[in-house]
Amino acid sequence: MSKAQHFLELIQKSRRGKFKVYIGMAAGVGKTFRMLTEAHSLLKSGIDVKIGYVETHEREETKALLHGLVVIPRRRIFYMGKDLDEMDVQAILNLRPEVVIVDELAHSNIRASKNEKRWQDVLEILESGINVISAFNIQHLESLHADVRHITGVDVRERIPDLVLRLADEVVNIDLTSDELIQRLRDGKVYAPDKVASALTNFFKPDHILQLRELALKEVASQVVRKVESELPQNAGILHERLLACISSNEKTAKMVIRKTARLANYYNSAQWFVLYVQTSVENPDRIALDKQRHLINNFKLAVELGAEVIRIERRNVADGILEVASDRKITTVCIGKPHFRLFKVILSTTIFNRLLNRLSRSNVDLVILS
Repeated sequence: MSKAQHFLELIQKSRRGKFKVYIGMAAGVGKTFRMLTEAHSLLKSGIDVKIGYVETHEREETKALLHGLVVIPRRRIFYMGKDLDEMDVQAILNLRPEVVIVDELAHSNIRASKNEKRWQDVLEILESGINVISAFNIQHLESLHADVRHITGVDVRERIPDLVLRLADEVVNIDLTSDELIQRLRDGKVYAPDKVASALTNFFKPDHILQLRELALKEVASQVVRKVESELPQNAGILHERLLACISSNEKTAKMVIRKTARLANYYNSAQWFVLYVQTSVENPDRIALDKQRHLINNFKLAVELGAEVIRIERRNVADGILEVASDRKITTVCIGKPHFRLFKVILSTTIFNRLLNRLSRSNVDLVILS
């Protein structure tokens, strides 16, 4: 990177609005309440703060906090025979408050909207120089999708790329014990009374809450570590990992490898990580099934959203391709699926598997087999 380009990036970064995110283990922990409380504090300090979008869920204590705050009217959209509303991004950009509160970061916008997701709206607002305070629950983080589904049995559809969270200047965990959250649920402070019984027997089981709480605490802790390390001088001697996730055209296996490598990259505070697909003659576009091509494209998109650089090369041998890329990109850790997964079988079926291990070992490159 040239010095001029580096200086330009510094200028652009200084122009971008500051981004604060509240994370909770589940609905009802008090994220919106905390955002609105902070909005009142900022207002008393003379800061121009406005509400871009807040969902009170008819909670009286939350609704009361809206009094005295300027709420930017939502944009009305007539879609599929219904009169709906969404956050008015253009109105926020026109009014240019110093700080805007945007709730429900993982929300999917109505199809007629400019952006597909609310987190994309927030990025647009930040790029304009407006500071944003937002919030979401830990189950909406993309790299944790499989973990959350395993814990709760729920396939969370609305998700946020990890890259968005990494852009945050400040991340705050709103923490409650499982007993406190369950009591809030029973007191009608989370959902309407007719939904409480169902919630208690499904998503809000004590063991579910404990595991989600652990995920939230770990994520915020790792964010703090990343922030501390990123602000240390470059000559502080920190070794930054460079991870390489090796995927095949198998949809589920590839998603697992991508998400778990993303988690490793987060824990290691990796400056860079890569997703590699080695296309052999067996999987040429004219020979591979259309559904597999579609899965590959979707997995490449997922990798980019999680912060990876996608590498796609054509080689006769998968292991040779891995060795080549690991050397060229100075990889420190290669991540592949479990032995019963197809990619690992492809490697095992070649005569150079031992050479792969030996070469990685001599280069001080770790090989991680993801379960």
